Amino acid sequence: MQDLKSPPPRSTTDIFGDPTDPNPPQWINPNLFQSLNFDPESYISDLRTFVPLETLRSELRSHFTSLQHDLIDLINRDYADFVSLSTKLTDVDSVIIRMRAPLFEIREKIVAFRNAVDGSLAALQNRLKQRNDAVEAREVLELLLDTFHVVSKVEKLIKELPRGQSDLINDNDNVNVDNNVNYVESGCNLRETQSMLLERIASEMNRLKFYISHAKNMPFIENMEKRITNASSLLETSLRHCLVDGLEYKDANAIYNCLRAYAAIDNTKNAEETFRLTIVRPLFGKVILVNPSGVVGGELEGDYDKIKKYIEDDCKFLLDISSIENSGLHVSSFLANSILKEVHSAIQKGKPVVFSPGRPAFFLKNYKASLDFLAHLESYCPSRSEVVKFRSEAAYIDFMKQWNVGVYFSLRFQEIAGALDSALSVAGLVPVGSDERKPQDLILKQTTSLLECLRSCWRDDVLVLSCSDKFLRLSLQLIARFSNWLSAGLAARKAGNAGSNTGFEWAISAAPDDLVYVVHDLNRLVEEVCGDYVEHVLEVLKPCPAEVCDFVKQSILQGGKSLKGLLPIVMSVIIEAIVEKSVEDLRQLKGITATYRMTNKPLPVRHSPYVSGVLRPLKEFLEGEKAATCLTNEMRNELLHGAALEITRRYNDLASELVNMSRRTESSLQKLRLGAQRRAGASSDVSDHNLSDTDKICMQLFLDIQEYARSLKLLGVDAASIPPYQSLWKCVAPAERQNTISF
Repeated sequence: MQDLKSPPPRSTTDIFGDPTDPNPPQWINPNLFQSLNFDPESYISDLRTFVPLETLRSELRSHFTSLQHDLIDLINRDYADFVSLSTKLTDVDSVIIRMRAPLFEIREKIVAFRNAVDGSLAALQNRLKQRNDAVEAREVLELLLDTFHVVSKVEKLIKELPRGQSDLINDNDNVNVDNNVNYVESGCNLRETQSMLLERIASEMNRLKFYISHAKNMPFIENMEKRITNASSLLETSLRHCLVDGLEYKDANAIYNCLRAYAAIDNTKNAEETFRLTIVRPLFGKVILVNPSGVVGGELEGDYDKIKKYIEDDCKFLLDISSIENSGLHVSSFLANSILKEVHSAIQKGKPVVFSPGRPAFFLKNYKASLDFLAHLESYCPSRSEVVKFRSEAAYIDFMKQWNVGVYFSLRFQEIAGALDSALSVAGLVPVGSDERKPQDLILKQTTSLLECLRSCWRDDVLVLSCSDKFLRLSLQLIARFSNWLSAGLAARKAGNAGSNTGFEWAISAAPDDLVYVVHDLNRLVEEVCGDYVEHVLEVLKPCPAEVCDFVKQSILQGGKSLKGLLPIVMSVIIEAIVEKSVEDLRQLKGITATYRMTNKPLPVRHSPYVSGVLRPLKEFLEGEKAATCLTNEMRNELLHGAALEITRRYNDLASELVNMSRRTESSLQKLRLGAQRRAGASSDVSDHNLSDTDKICMQLFLDIQEYARSLKLLGVDAASIPPYQSLWKCVAPAERQNTISF
């Protein structure tokens, strides 16, 4: 006993041999172990992110050992009271028995009360279920009774329908003509009365449909199905007769009541069909006649004008009635399902060829006339929402499907693109006849065809606004096609292999004067495409949003920029052709070597004859009629300076090569001469006063380039400002004149 009261001192190690620490680390929270929702796995997974598992196990074991020691301490501290408690508990069993008896009694009462409550609840729920069943049965019975009463009421009202005016006339075959007015007045009253009664019957039929929808698959309803069908058929027949009668006499009240009756039974399609067959078809049949031979044709514009007049005179009254505000007749669409549908049918029967895009001009004229007709029909719509509804009708969609604008565009594409391809397939550059050309017009057939094709894309007799994106793409494709034709031809000309460049003969055989026409036309094309042409396109697309117009403008301007980018290429080809002609004269300077090599000729005092011919091709080109009339001053200067630079560069290359070769040859001969003198025992002294052949050649070249510079100056080019000429001067000028260029 004393051992429990006085426990030995706590060891620093637990039973597993792990060291213990009375104070656990901060990351162990003992309070968490007492939580009701404590989860060991989640707790360990949270700690293992920053504490190793071995350390965690060691600390937990230490904490466990500490808890055991604390428990023993608590037991030892209150051990005397715990032991004395058992001595004070006398006759505990008898006390427990006395306490248990009232508890059993209370439990029995609670169980009995609970059983009574459960029984009452079950009885109440049973009564409620019976009540609900009775209510449902009563509702079904009331529904069936209401259905029966409505069917009987409808049958009774149908029997009460007055006879039509035709019956009145048939019953009075012997009436006098003088009484016709009375019959007309009587018929008008009769139609109005009949239409009001029909509207009432339609309202009852609508109720009947509602009842039937809630009492499906019931024997009672199935037994009444025949009566309901007969009543519905009689109502539709009477409605049709009344509407036809009202339409013939333009009785607005009767028509209004009949349309409301059709709307009530959700059968506006029959009203639209009745109006189409009774009024619209006979009128339109007078305009678009069926040709029994099958050979049909003609234009629709005149037919549409007649149809518009018929609509205004004979159909507008019904359209006005159906558009009365708050009438409930907005569910009908006589414009689409009566008028447009009949127009479509009449055209298919009388003039089906108008839908064929095989003749594009004829097709487009009829298509635009049809769009104008549709716009005229839309003018009868009282609101924007009605216009949207009209365009969403199946009759409108079917009518628009007949106009195959996709095939029309394909035909136009072949026509326009084929015209350009035909012009570009010509073997040479073909000028347009001077009699047909104005000074500001294009010169070549190829560029003229491109501009005509571009303009054709946006002509009123070609363009379909709904395909404007396709025509824009075609316009850009035409520009790209011409650009590729021109750039590929010029590339073939530079390659110089005519045999492998079939289709580019025009470029290979073109003279510089012919390419001047290309430069002129490119300038005019760029001005036209980026000026009047793009403005015309934007005017055509004016109804489109601003961002669309801006995109179109940028696209066309980009096409004009691509054409403008071809100008430097053409200019370089012209310069190259002129330079090649000039180089033919420059090659004569090789004869200078033969003139002064191994001869005793004195120093030259005048320039060589070939110099006067070097710039002759350039001068003749610039002074020619084509360059004078087709090139601007800016372009003439560009060609002049470009050609002068390239000719001078070639001159420098040939002269430098000639001088270098002469010096190498002279050096070799000097070595041979010195060797021969040493072998003969002669003196090796060479007089410094003798001029070498190279000096004479350089002097001749120096005189030549001075004359060349003077010729350039006459053309308007300062030779001293050309870098190749500066190099040429340093190559051949005497030492004392190296730093100053003068001529």
